Amino acid sequence: MARQRPHPPPSELARAPPRLGAPVSVPSPLTRGTVLMGLAALLCGCVDSGHAAGRSDDRAAPCESSVVFRSGTGGYHTFRIPAVVTTPPTPDTPGTLVAFAEARRHSKADAGDVDVVSRRSTDGGCTWSPLQVVADAGPDTVGNPVPVVVPTTGRLVLVTCRNAATATERTILEGKRPTASAGRRVYVQHSDTAGRTWSPPTEITDQATRPDWRWYATGPGHGLALTHGPHTGRLVVAADHSTAPPAGSPDTGAEPRYYGGHALLSDDGGATWRIGFVDRTPDGRVNANETTAAQLPDGRVYFNTRDQRGTAPASRADAYSSDGGETLDAPFAPTEDVTAPLSEGSVLQTRHGGQAGPLLLSAPADPKTRSDMTVRSSDDGGLTWSSGLRLTTDPAAYSDLVQADPGTVGVLYETGRRTPYDTITFTRLPLDRFRAAN
Repeated sequence: MARQRPHPPPSELARAPPRLGAPVSVPSPLTRGTVLMGLAALLCGCVDSGHAAGRSDDRAAPCESSVVFRSGTGGYHTFRIPAVVTTPPTPDTPGTLVAFAEARRHSKADAGDVDVVSRRSTDGGCTWSPLQVVADAGPDTVGNPVPVVVPTTGRLVLVTCRNAATATERTILEGKRPTASAGRRVYVQHSDTAGRTWSPPTEITDQATRPDWRWYATGPGHGLALTHGPHTGRLVVAADHSTAPPAGSPDTGAEPRYYGGHALLSDDGGATWRIGFVDRTPDGRVNANETTAAQLPDGRVYFNTRDQRGTAPASRADAYSSDGGETLDAPFAPTEDVTAPLSEGSVLQTRHGGQAGPLLLSAPADPKTRSDMTVRSSDDGGLTWSSGLRLTTDPAAYSDLVQADPGTVGVLYETGRRTPYDTITFTRLPLDRFRAAN
């Protein structure tokens, strides 16, 4: 399908995550009472630490941003790779936001002693529970968290990947892992208590991978539960992998063209898994890497991926599936009207007033460096995108999107004054701001 280049409105600049003692810039939709609440929170240092007073509803939010994970705290050097979901409310409890991250013990490196941790919020992302370790592989690496909520039961399913601490992505790409168990393995666990307690992880590597795959990564970011159409109830986890070079090739396997995208599917609430579509385009034009998914109002699944140094004139690409992720309607094609550096991104199909809202995409907007976190919107299922709402001009990298309540979108993203990896911050955005922009 031909893509039409949009005529976007000028970018907006949302307030950057607050610093204690910094001037407060208040967007016009906020009330005077909200301003006073925000000032009080800043004076006591609450917002900066992720502990601001308030609750979540359809009125003006009592907070705009909170720091969920701060590098150098909790016994960890760096927090990275955010993911967030919200559990459905019950008659006795409100919906709970559950935020996840990789907690890297000794350095910011991808490999090493890395755990998956979480924090929970019952007030729309203003305050957060203490840090909780959800998955720990001892001295080894566990990461790439992909949480997804089963709509019919409220069960929270979490898919993660593991490898030996000494096995870097490059050595795995080159097939240099010393043993099979040192390479990438896939696990699943679940919570029936909105993230308060978790089952032990269960390995699903045999269900999720193929023998000729080397590198493997789920998401990262939230997974997808299909809510309408013939595959209602299916769980979809977007993922990527790499393959070995053909026999006799001088390639090592670390060349970007060996990356490809695929999907993991579960039709029984996460108990068992199988591989859905596998996109392999070894011509190097689009090298699908970290991938995210959303279900469109017409029932199709929209996939958006990081194009890892492909020859196409864009750093992001997308594709559609009309059968719930079993196959792609066509291979990944460049998302030419989205400017972004090499980085992960997140997509979310919103709902507002019982109807479909805009499709959102969060990613850095600077073409060269990881900075300028921006949330773009689309009213045509990802064919065209607005120039978006810019959250910050500071360094910023990975992100995830969640509908925090019927009128609010939450963005959980890496950002900092010095580097993108100083904090993982949660920012609330009124959904009306995107509807007005379209």
